[in-house]
Amino acid sequence: MKTFDVAIAGGGLIGGAIALELALAGMRVGVFEKGEPGQEASWAGAGILSPAPENPATIAMVPLGKASMALYPDFVARVEEISDQNAGFRPKGTLQAIFSRDAARELSTAVALHHGWGLRAEAISSEDARELEPALNPEVAAAVLRPDEASVDNRALTRAVLEAARKSGAEIFPGSEAKAIWREQRCAGLLLANEKVSAKWTVIAAGCFSANIAGVEAYAPVRPAKGQMVSLRADQITIERVLWSDKIYLVPRNDGRILAGATVEYVGFDKTVTAGGLEKILSPAIEVAPDLARARVEETWAGLRPDSPDHLPILGPTDVNGLLMATGHFRSGILLAPVTARLIREWITDQCVSVDWERFSPLRFLEARKETTA
Repeated sequence: MKTFDVAIAGGGLIGGAIALELALAGMRVGVFEKGEPGQEASWAGAGILSPAPENPATIAMVPLGKASMALYPDFVARVEEISDQNAGFRPKGTLQAIFSRDAARELSTAVALHHGWGLRAEAISSEDARELEPALNPEVAAAVLRPDEASVDNRALTRAVLEAARKSGAEIFPGSEAKAIWREQRCAGLLLANEKVSAKWTVIAAGCFSANIAGVEAYAPVRPAKGQMVSLRADQITIERVLWSDKIYLVPRNDGRILAGATVEYVGFDKTVTAGGLEKILSPAIEVAPDLARARVEETWAGLRPDSPDHLPILGPTDVNGLLMATGHFRSGILLAPVTARLIREWITDQCVSVDWERFSPLRFLEARKETTA
């Protein structure tokens, strides 16, 4: 039987970042991944680093996102140093393009909202926007510059994090799916297909597959949210920073690719790339940057994000001693990896955390269930 201080179910960016933090703290860590580590949501994302909420439901996540954003430069530097790999970090800000007929009102609202959340945002004219990003459609009416936001090559970062975790002493086991938690009064570890894994602490970081682990579903009722993506290459166009519109985002990579995405579809664990999905991506992408009409389509794919019932992360201890959750990050898993790893490590080593995570407690789903059955 394998024995660890901490057993982690899930070998994506979240699980790898937690393993790295704990290994650097001197703990013996085992990471158990049902497939090849880093090949699910961590591989499929776009790598946008923005703490701004996408909708009112996720406003509660802003302080957590800001805390993680503040950690990112040091997180990337440490990962790159240990792994000797580049993570493709681009701290160049992002630009929100506005095409509305009522651009002035939309612009002032967007800036006011960001300031209200404690985030920097600057209103700029269409001329200034096109000077910053010449690829923008000349019909852009105005834009919002978010100078503190960034992007990262999530595939490169995930590979680097997993390598850094290995080099720091964590053991990673591909093809080792956690079927259930192992309970004996407390959580004693994980149950694999043909093996028990003993651990003082067990962390569930299996993304949208977390709810499939027996004994976990009550704390992490996540479901997959499919997102289709396209990778484009256009030699005649340069984009420096992430470009947003109300329909699309474009994410430049250091190697010249431009990622466009992404859809949100609730179709179970289906990863099919569809004609309808690509149309929803390519049409608005060309609207934002018309020269993309001549771009080569290099790759298309779909990934499955872990979405919780309230679209907020699921972080922290459960009412089962030794069992913690780190899942449900939905569209913010890449952004929240550093702070998630930091908080889980703090709880395991010190039993206290530096950022309030009560709003994201796994116990909120148990309380909601009690209320509906009362």
